[in-house]
Amino acid sequence: MGFKDHFSVAAESYAAYRPSYPAALADLLAGAAPRLRLAWDCGCGSGQLSVLLAERFDHVVATDASAAQLARATPHPKVEYRQAGEGASGLPDHCVDLAVAAQAAHWFDLAVYYAEVRRVARPGAVIAQTVYNLVQVNDKVDRAIRRFYGDVLGRYWPPERRHVEVNYASLPFPFEPIAAPPLEMRATWTLAHFIAYMRTWSAVIALEKAEGEGPMEALRRELEPLWGAGDAGREVRWPLTVRAGRV
Repeated sequence: MGFKDHFSVAAESYAAYRPSYPAALADLLAGAAPRLRLAWDCGCGSGQLSVLLAERFDHVVATDASAAQLARATPHPKVEYRQAGEGASGLPDHCVDLAVAAQAAHWFDLAVYYAEVRRVARPGAVIAQTVYNLVQVNDKVDRAIRRFYGDVLGRYWPPERRHVEVNYASLPFPFEPIAAPPLEMRATWTLAHFIAYMRTWSAVIALEKAEGEGPMEALRRELEPLWGAGDAGREVRWPLTVRAGRV
């Protein structure tokens, strides 16, 4: 399929404005792994999950095909960042306790990725995919965002986005399932931070390339009275789905 690079152009903003994963996610993954020696975070982006895993695993190999993303990844003494696609981890056979892809599996050639997971996984290792869906703030903001998501961004979303919308239920996952509870990501953001986050969406990147900043500026003006005066922080939430299995 080749590397579909939607995010290198926004790598600096991606590192600064994408949300962090909850500690409960790393606890869940570490608790299911047979050992805590090595985790492989594939499609790691800026390392949002990699550094959390490093607090639980002895070593984390974090790979991404984007050099720009890796250049802005969060450093950690137990995280080794490598530029690599989903089928070329560079890891030895049967060494990995956890193979995880966070908000990334919908971009992969899954046949290639799953073959690499089976090669590097030790017996009983865990494979996991996480996906977070559309952001939630409050009823009024959410309605405005849903309208913008569909009416304005609709034609700019890559086809892979449909897998996110159904929480990866449309992706094959040929592994013995491990039960995982629904989780949630939370942050407290200003409107400026929220708009900057939205500008890391693949569809917004494509929109602004085609139409300029006008649509996002119009959305900002629409959200201002709904968000609150001045530099008000609002709780922002994302439902987080985990698909986990035993290799």
